[in-house]
Amino acid sequence: QCFESKKGIAMQAKRVLFPTDYSHLSDSALRYATTLAREGNGSLIIVHVEEPPIAYGGGEMYYGIPDPDRAEVRRMLEQVKPTDPAVPYVHRLVMGNPADEIVRLAEEENADLIVMATHGRTGIGRVLMGSVAEAVVRRAKCPVFTLKPSDAAGKK
Repeated sequence: QCFESKKGIAMQAKRVLFPTDYSHLSDSALRYATTLAREGNGSLIIVHVEEPPIAYGGGEMYYGIPDPDRAEVRRMLEQVKPTDPAVPYVHRLVMGNPADEIVRLAEEENADLIVMATHGRTGIGRVLMGSVAEAVVRRAKCPVFTLKPSDAAGKK
């Protein structure tokens, strides 16, 4: 649901889903998510999706860079809080494919809006790494607000 204000059109979102990967870009997107939740008299659902280790070569598990244990990931998630302490929030820690889990959780939690950062990969980086934000935009049933790296830096 949208409404017209002096500043233009704004979304009135009661339930805002905010996925975080703990990056500086996510920190910037959190400010937007908090503002939209506050203006809609709503709440935030702050989620982190852990990716399971992938099979590599002959079937052994490849973990890449050592990941923090689940308790550490939970602690990191609990440190992510709205930029306005008056905005209510909950944390969700899930495991799976990030795009799949974000879309699933948005539906399960009846989110009105997803607010997330995109790392802005282009060319071969996007082909090789894929784009979680792009997959979420294509598949989510609710609106998705994405924040590009240039938006986070305040560039136009």
